[in-house]
Amino acid sequence: MYPIRAVVPCRACLSGEDLDWLGGGRSVSLALGLMTTVEVRPAAASGDGAEDGWQREVWAFLRARLAGLGPRPPAAVVRSRAPSASGLSSSTARIVALFRAFSDAALPGRRLSDATITQWAYEFEFAVFNGGGMDHLAVVEGGALLLDGREQGLPSVRDRMEFPEGWRVVVVDSGTRKDTGHHIRDVRAQLASGDPALAAYRSAADEASGRVWEALRGRDLAALGAAMSDAHAAMRDHQGMSTPLLEELRAVALRSAGLPLKLSGAGGGGALVGVCPVDEVAGTVERLVRALGVSHPGARVVPTAAAPGTRRGPVPVAGGQMKGS
Repeated sequence: MYPIRAVVPCRACLSGEDLDWLGGGRSVSLALGLMTTVEVRPAAASGDGAEDGWQREVWAFLRARLAGLGPRPPAAVVRSRAPSASGLSSSTARIVALFRAFSDAALPGRRLSDATITQWAYEFEFAVFNGGGMDHLAVVEGGALLLDGREQGLPSVRDRMEFPEGWRVVVVDSGTRKDTGHHIRDVRAQLASGDPALAAYRSAADEASGRVWEALRGRDLAALGAAMSDAHAAMRDHQGMSTPLLEELRAVALRSAGLPLKLSGAGGGGALVGVCPVDEVAGTVERLVRALGVSHPGARVVPTAAAPGTRRGPVPVAGGQMKGS
């Protein structure tokens, strides 16, 4: 039975931050191969071992829904390759991995569906942060997702596809942390007041998301870079999501490596992401590391592949018909 292991990707948002919970707009997520692993060890049977706050709270959530669970969570080891507080959903990946590993340990021979894990992880995080469900769908389903936002509940998956095999993602971690909770409170206040800046952002980000998706579908890397740049500009110009440091990093990346970068995730700070051909990634990373080592030594360059999707079937559309991905 042991060890029980759950391995979950993180995600980059290629366009449409906040639209997953604002409603009336599209966003594009991409699962990244910077994995979070939760491993439940044999000591779980006796409840021995130290646990952190997230482990206790996830276990309490499960105890309220699954009969027969003991008072303490299983002993578990958590490891993550994703930078924390960087806009790459490292916290959601950890929570989803805890839900999967703990439920597998608690229900030997019976596995909760991915849909249940996604819904429960979303409900768990919504109670804390009052945000959206893009991250939960992205890390559970993998691949690239085109999402339609909803003001309540998980967004709907409009379309899904695999990321082109010949492309790689380059993450530039600024080393500065995001404050997503504060950001969500501010945007919800904008929404309640009918702030025109929020309406302008929603329109610009939705349009950019449509172009990002078409560029992915057409395997058009130049169009993808342009659309992601416009998505970043919408974040910066309408909602003030960027910072002077992030803009400096973008300028250095474009000047030294010709790589357009987009901020991933709301809240200021965090990581920027770009896409380049697989046969150019080594050179691109080398040029970035060299340039940033001089101008911004606190930044870190992390190349990665996309994480494959877990679902291959068509997506339902209006009228009960099916659309292929």
